[in-house]
Amino acid sequence: MLANPSTSTTLHYRSNSTHNPPFSHANHRCKLSLSPNCPRFTNFAKSKCSSVSLLLSRRKRERLVTVVKAFEDTSAVNDGPQSLHQHISVKIPVGDRHIMVETGHLGRQASGSVTVTDGETIIYTSVCLDDVPSEPSDFYPLSVNYQERFSAAGRTSGGFFKREGRLKDHEVLICRLIDRPLRPTMLKGFYHETQILSWVLSYDGLHSPDSLAVTAAGIALALSEVPNTKVIAGVRVGLVDDKFIVNPTTKEMEESKLDLLLAGTDSAIFMIEGYCNFLPEEKLLEAVQIGQDAVRTICNEVNALVKKCGKPKMLDAIKLPPPELYKHMEEIAGDELVKVLQIRNKVPRRKALQSLEEKVLSILTEKGYVSKDQSFGIPETVADLLEVEEEDEEVVVDGEVDEGDVHIKPNGRRSSPSLFSEVDVKLVFKEVTSKFLRRRIVEGGKRSDGRTPEGIRPIDSSCGLLPRAHGSALFTRGETQSLAVVTLGDKQMAQRVDNLVDEEEFKRFYLQYSFPPSCVGEVGRIGAPSRREIGHGMLAERALEPILPSENDFPYTVRVESTITESNGSSSMASVCGGCLALQDAGVPVKCMIAGIAMGMVLDTGEFGGDGTPLILSDITGSEDASGDMDFKVAGNEDGVTAFQMDIKVGGITLPVMRTALLLQARDGRKHILAEMLKCSPSPSKRLSKYAPLIHVMKVNPEKVNIIIGSGGKKVKSIIEETGVEAIDTQDDGIVKITAKDLSSIEKSISIISRLTMVPTVGDIYKNCEIKSVAPYGVFVEIAPGHEGLCHISELSSNWLPKAEDAFKVGDRVDVKLIEVNGKGQLRLSRKALLPEATSEKSSAEQQARDLTEGNTEQSKDKSRATKFVNPTKVDSVEDAPLSKKKAYKRLTSSARDGPKNSSTTVSSIASKDENSLVNGEAKIG
Repeated sequence: MLANPSTSTTLHYRSNSTHNPPFSHANHRCKLSLSPNCPRFTNFAKSKCSSVSLLLSRRKRERLVTVVKAFEDTSAVNDGPQSLHQHISVKIPVGDRHIMVETGHLGRQASGSVTVTDGETIIYTSVCLDDVPSEPSDFYPLSVNYQERFSAAGRTSGGFFKREGRLKDHEVLICRLIDRPLRPTMLKGFYHETQILSWVLSYDGLHSPDSLAVTAAGIALALSEVPNTKVIAGVRVGLVDDKFIVNPTTKEMEESKLDLLLAGTDSAIFMIEGYCNFLPEEKLLEAVQIGQDAVRTICNEVNALVKKCGKPKMLDAIKLPPPELYKHMEEIAGDELVKVLQIRNKVPRRKALQSLEEKVLSILTEKGYVSKDQSFGIPETVADLLEVEEEDEEVVVDGEVDEGDVHIKPNGRRSSPSLFSEVDVKLVFKEVTSKFLRRRIVEGGKRSDGRTPEGIRPIDSSCGLLPRAHGSALFTRGETQSLAVVTLGDKQMAQRVDNLVDEEEFKRFYLQYSFPPSCVGEVGRIGAPSRREIGHGMLAERALEPILPSENDFPYTVRVESTITESNGSSSMASVCGGCLALQDAGVPVKCMIAGIAMGMVLDTGEFGGDGTPLILSDITGSEDASGDMDFKVAGNEDGVTAFQMDIKVGGITLPVMRTALLLQARDGRKHILAEMLKCSPSPSKRLSKYAPLIHVMKVNPEKVNIIIGSGGKKVKSIIEETGVEAIDTQDDGIVKITAKDLSSIEKSISIISRLTMVPTVGDIYKNCEIKSVAPYGVFVEIAPGHEGLCHISELSSNWLPKAEDAFKVGDRVDVKLIEVNGKGQLRLSRKALLPEATSEKSSAEQQARDLTEGNTEQSKDKSRATKFVNPTKVDSVEDAPLSKKKAYKRLTSSARDGPKNSSTTVSSIASKDENSLVNGEAKIG
């Protein structure tokens, strides 16, 4: 049994060898703390590094030789055969079920490897580190790679290449979820490049792999040789029917009002990322508390597992700058740092810091420096002074000088200047600068730009900058600026997502964020979006998504581009504000306005003269983000939150600190920003741009959809070519969306589609219909493609006609009315019913009916005898036989307008508002 008796955790141990248990030689490790029994060193032991050393630098050769010698010494001590691996599995309770953690089974040559199973979803994660440390830097050499194998769900990629290649966006996001909580736990001074690889080996479609991957990476890292402070675990929290669920299934998440992913240790929170639909802050804090309790349970069990089979940490491989360098740095640059950090603008402050850093580098790496309180020489005592005077009075006779009589009195020795490496100086300069910035905020109560901790930078915004764009906005907050552009389109513009589940997913709303190097006044790489750009874009996208209208109300695909043209912190939240304004400028009927703000923190204020309580900063700048202890982004309106993301750079954050940052200052900051956004000038147009496409939505009989498409899509292509519309999208439920740049094209396509899919109804009138054939007893008229009816000779004219061909020929166009549909679906048409004489006769017949109703029976009979149709019909064929029963069919679709004059159009029935709608008009909020 593992430690922590509060949970029913079982530990299974199975050794792969009957020899001595592994890791028993932990006390005989080499100086670099690399495990001597690791197979990667066996070849070096045999070859004495004779061939490999030729390819390495002198410094690396020396390190490898040291490793090999240490391995030989250790091998002499551990001369008996030993087992390298052991297979251990443990069940850990998470929520309402258990996860299975196994190690020693897969990836046994890695520094740490583990498989974590939830249901039938299996994650395999390995941790490896480079044998030779890289050059010191201020950025820990950690890389994370997460990939979902399509074979895990029993399928292959839908693209041309069937091999998994470049990471997809959602995989990049999970890589960030793994990296962000692990990085703060890494000890400074460890420069061995560390790589975490994670694969989804099996996916059951119910248990999400992302939170499982965070936990797997935390366990693998804890079992490895990499020195870190705490075990990290991650869970997802959902909210279904006002009940919080830990690690909900995908089906439960479909009904969840919250999507919160939390990672931390047994005592603190290191990372949260969540999205919701205007959930109050109190609910979010409650969800965080439940998630932290679940993380604590996992970490306790993992700690017991690490004690059982974890590898010794490489603590002696940590190399920190000399302690005296910090003191020298403050003596040389302290006074100037105080002045430089008071410069309000970012670029002048950055250049001043660079100049000061070059000065410090020159002193500490080239000239050398002696501390002020260090003695500059050996002080002379009174006796030494007297001795010198006596020696000066001694008279030396010429030619009698003896070498032994000459006493050379050394001068007071000055301390030799200290020289340091350039890397150490740069690292210490950055840390000291951060220390002075934090001290200025805590002691002086003022930030670099003069704001108080709760202050918000000046805000300015404007819309309609780009005349040809569908919507645009420029949002500026201090020295951070976002240019947001909205583009509207049909389903063809939707983003296709290739995921593990064998379903095609199309996103009708997506936000793409770009951070060019010019926004910070630098020169840098331009190419594929970085992981940071993908992460910030997704955060802004999920923040704006709850305010969008439904697809039924607004059938457009919406794309938002946020280009950061100037950056000094909180650019992702500027994208939220700018994107909201651009959506309104494009005429999107958003539900409300939202804003975003980034919060910072100085955790230990007691170190800088404070009372020790954390200091929360609103609307942090770039330097405060880099030097602070927290980056907490919150987006929403006055009533609730739509997105939030928190990263911790120190030992974690507690719930009371989150409550202060989330409830008090973040809410007040959002209210202030929303009020400033209402002052936008020019304000959003809130109407569709004239350059935006028009989309007409109509409803047809679902059984008629295939008629619109045609064989191999030929019919729909011909309609697009004939009418000039951009696209016609059909759905199985009978919804047809027509996209075009002008109204006339839409009207033409509506007319064609209506005629293709119509269900003839008695009483409908069809204009300008073509006569397809002429027979002695009448003409056949095409009222719509695929729909022909017989207009009997008796219904062609008010006057008697001997033959139909005497008055009509093929190709003539006539207006007809549908007067009958027989049981076989055959149509009987009448031209005479639309002639003026027929209309007057019809009015007379209606008057007779009214007379009958009034009780004038005899009089109405006389009028009925006198009123007769000219030329009564004569049955000449089966088609002319009278119908025994009439059937009426309800029209499922029709145009809201008459079609063009040169085409046949049904005008007797008008579609309802719910069935046909042309998207246009004003965008309303609320």
